[in-house]
Amino acid sequence: MKGKETENLIKKAKRREPDAFTELMQLYLKDMYRVALAILMNDEDAADAIQDTILVCWEKIDTLKHVQYFKTWMTRILINKCYKIRRSVKDTDVLEEYEEPAVYDESNLELREALSILDEKYRIVMTLFYSEGYHIDEIAKMLKIPKSTVQTRLQRGRAKLAKDYYGIERKV
Repeated sequence: MKGKETENLIKKAKRREPDAFTELMQLYLKDMYRVALAILMNDEDAADAIQDTILVCWEKIDTLKHVQYFKTWMTRILINKCYKIRRSVKDTDVLEEYEEPAVYDESNLELREALSILDEKYRIVMTLFYSEGYHIDEIAKMLKIPKSTVQTRLQRGRAKLAKDYYGIERKV
């Protein structure tokens, strides 16, 4: 879908047109799933976070000031929901307790496996940058961290992937 068509959907959704909002959410559903899964590493929790995000977006879409920032606004809401879920789940540090995701995208299977070895702070930044196409400035605003921290996490995440997953030693 082209930028103008997406902007029109957002404007219609802001006018409380349910069909436009539904189409808009369908448009971003895979993006939301990738981000939620990168944080939560669990299909059920990711689905809960997405469902909560969709509800909040519908309730608060009139607070969106600039339609061109809809995806950033929505992703920030999703990230907050994911972290809220993480806080409510006990023993989240033990990754062995997480289920393998039930839905597999064959083209991204190797990438998902590689990202799973990273700490969350690297995994979320790399997912937002590489999978979702956000710029470093946007990621910094979404995660409420300095731009230099985003750059460092990208660099360290790449180095860790190269070393631990691909066996290539790189300097950080």
